[in-house]
Amino acid sequence: MTYKLPYLVLLLLFSCSSSPVQQNTNEASADSSTHNIYAWKGSYASEHRMQNRIAAPKGYTRQNVAKHSFADWLRNVPLKPGKPDVMLYNGDAKGNQSAHYAVMDIDVGKKDLQQCADAVMRLRAEYLYSVVKYNDISFNFTNGFKCNYGKWREGYRVNISGNNVSWSKTANVDTSYATFRKYMDMVFNYCGTQSLSNELKPVADLNNIKAGDVFIKGGFPGHAVIVMDVAVNSKGEKAFMLAQSYMPAQNIQILHNPAHPEYSPWYKVDEVSEKLYTPEWTFERGSVMEW
Repeated sequence: MTYKLPYLVLLLLFSCSSSPVQQNTNEASADSSTHNIYAWKGSYASEHRMQNRIAAPKGYTRQNVAKHSFADWLRNVPLKPGKPDVMLYNGDAKGNQSAHYAVMDIDVGKKDLQQCADAVMRLRAEYLYSVVKYNDISFNFTNGFKCNYGKWREGYRVNISGNNVSWSKTANVDTSYATFRKYMDMVFNYCGTQSLSNELKPVADLNNIKAGDVFIKGGFPGHAVIVMDVAVNSKGEKAFMLAQSYMPAQNIQILHNPAHPEYSPWYKVDEVSEKLYTPEWTFERGSVMEW
């Protein structure tokens, strides 16, 4: 099938406006060191796992999650030591260095591609890649064209001719990680907050929030941040942690909580009534969605 691609590239230019402590091991999920594969990184010291660097808020414990789940994978992502500057794709430091609490140890790429929605899609795809669910790695272009990684692995490539988009068999079967990253760069080029918000499903009750959910405003401009972890207290009240990239493309960063630095980087559900205030974007009520 051929898809029309009207004004897609121009629209995507505007699709995204833009001290750690040791975790109590009793709060952590089962050790996932033999499962969680971070292909861009390889092995790394367990002290740099997110859950070992950032404790749950006082009075909260991390929510139980299934081993090998997306939530388990997210809470074990590697963080860079300390609190380094957030760097842009071109090697420059980001102008605003007050928005982040920690920096994820994952590549940005050499082009201005991995922005807000792209970072969300990157983390989701990396997880699915790690658990060998290749055919589940699929994102729709802004015009609706379905770009599936399973097909990409088979040697099919996206052919764009004017406003028409289609698959064509132009390469050999290639299952390498390098080819997966080329697929993701294609996704970053033609997907954005608008297309991603159309793919996700609304979360009706914020009390049901879970790691992997996304706060998103689709549009031109738009923005997206991903829920990295969730903790709960004895009353059943929840707190969550957020991560983002932004524009220009930059390191994925764990967000500071500007309204409540006393328990940053966590945000508590009971503080989010009509709006969620993050350092560089305000999300309206009803913005949280799930895969």
